[in-house]
Amino acid sequence: MIHPTAIISPKAELGANVSVGPYSIIGDHVTIHDDAELVSHVVIEGPCEIGKATKVLPFASLGQSPQDLKYKGEDTRLVIGQRNVIREYVTMNRGTVGGGGLTSVGDDNLFMAQTHVAHDCIVGSRNVFANLASLAGHVTVEDDAILGAFVGVHQFCHIGSHAFIGGMSKIVKDALPYARTDGTEAKCYGANTIGLRRKGFSNEAIRRIQQSFTLLLNSNLNTTQALEQIKSELAGSPEIDYLIEFIEKSQRGVTK
Repeated sequence: MIHPTAIISPKAELGANVSVGPYSIIGDHVTIHDDAELVSHVVIEGPCEIGKATKVLPFASLGQSPQDLKYKGEDTRLVIGQRNVIREYVTMNRGTVGGGGLTSVGDDNLFMAQTHVAHDCIVGSRNVFANLASLAGHVTVEDDAILGAFVGVHQFCHIGSHAFIGGMSKIVKDALPYARTDGTEAKCYGANTIGLRRKGFSNEAIRRIQQSFTLLLNSNLNTTQALEQIKSELAGSPEIDYLIEFIEKSQRGVTK
């Protein structure tokens, strides 16, 4: 299942049923697990690990050195989980020593064409990155988020689970979980109700989330006051407890 035009380092490790298409290049210290598919013209440099049944389409470049002027050739890694779909011209870079040395991607994500995951990013599972969505360094994206086309996320920002980020948005603060965030000067527009229903959230859970966002966005309370009221009136469910924790741990402030 290795095309004769592919170039594979003897220091790379390929699992069972791995398919490597024409003109692909696999460098030193790359591990590709079972049933992964590199369609064609894929370049992977190590140290890098590609999870089981991940599919990589033409001209993707994975595991190249970080685009950070402080990087001086240190041994850092990119680790990609299982069953991801990585479309054309996607780039994902290894980490830096200053950021922990690891760029990490979870399972079952879709990265559409020309998306970018920079050094030291931590991406969870079941996320969708539409065309040309880009993460600067040290960004965390949790689970089940959707980033629209041309979204740009500033370094060190945090995207919460089940967040929906509208196309062409500029994210310079943390994007709240369960929320719709949109705009070149991004603003939060409340609960992502349709997305939550599609993900199987109960009506009661959605009601609590909506009430929390009413307090955060549409009351005369500041964020600290709104959080106190959310804690007193709505805390106790996993969704609301996670929302409270996300806001309290934010280092850059949250987009409101």
